[in-house]
Amino acid sequence: MTDTGDVQRGETTPTQVVPVPTGGVVVRVLGRPADEATPLVALTHLGGNLDSFDPEVVDPLAADRRVVLVGYSGVGASDGPLRDSIEDMAVDVIAVIRALGFERVDLLGLSMGGMVAQEIADRVPGSVEHLVLAGSGPAGGPGLTRLPGIMIRGILRGILTRTDPTVLLFFTRTRNGRRAAAAYRSRLARRVVDRDAPVALRVFRAQLRAVHRWGDRPWSPAPSAFSGPVLVVHGDSDRMVPAANAETLRDRYPQATVRRFPDSGHGVVSQNRTDIVTGVRQLLHT
Repeated sequence: MTDTGDVQRGETTPTQVVPVPTGGVVVRVLGRPADEATPLVALTHLGGNLDSFDPEVVDPLAADRRVVLVGYSGVGASDGPLRDSIEDMAVDVIAVIRALGFERVDLLGLSMGGMVAQEIADRVPGSVEHLVLAGSGPAGGPGLTRLPGIMIRGILRGILTRTDPTVLLFFTRTRNGRRAAAAYRSRLARRVVDRDAPVALRVFRAQLRAVHRWGDRPWSPAPSAFSGPVLVVHGDSDRMVPAANAETLRDRYPQATVRRFPDSGHGVVSQNRTDIVTGVRQLLHT
């Protein structure tokens, strides 16, 4: 893998504010600014901010291209209106991409971020080259309307047991899952300066509504307007987004490569980061 010693890394790259018509959205740009490779725009999960990206995922991806971690309007240190629909989030991210001067991008979406990425690819398919969907599902996908309830119960259980809810919701309860959860939390703590602002409770409420609305949309098996290469990755024990969504996404993207990982939950990317980073880099070079 290419040495990342001379590139901006996730632990230290400065946070920038990108002005868009509705306000300022925070981003971090990793990698080589002068690289001619298509930028990879990464979108995080429900309740996440810029500090929620695993450095051992984004840093290797930034070894040979720019990787742009994009926040959401009204979340963390981003100002502007807080969104409660996937469609509005997609419009905001498109505005950020345009403001950064990118004509074409690759998209990596984690969970809710994958829903936003799908909406972007449907709205501006000519601006997207590759699409990576991790632990995500299509509009109207199986079990998505149950995600808010599962997340709320996980948060309450975390409070009662003094356990980080991410550990309960993102990883399996096997020895391998518990070990992966502890390592993941440790990696997220590596950045000690210029951290993003905490995610407020109102953000969770708005984003839970957005995901529920996405899941409640009528299911359409019609192929997406986006016809470029797609990689779908999913944990076989994902409690938040049922693994059946991985195959359902194939109806929307018949060209997709679908990979399901054993003994993996919603945090499938971090738990299997070496294999997934390799798969994403192979996809981006097609």
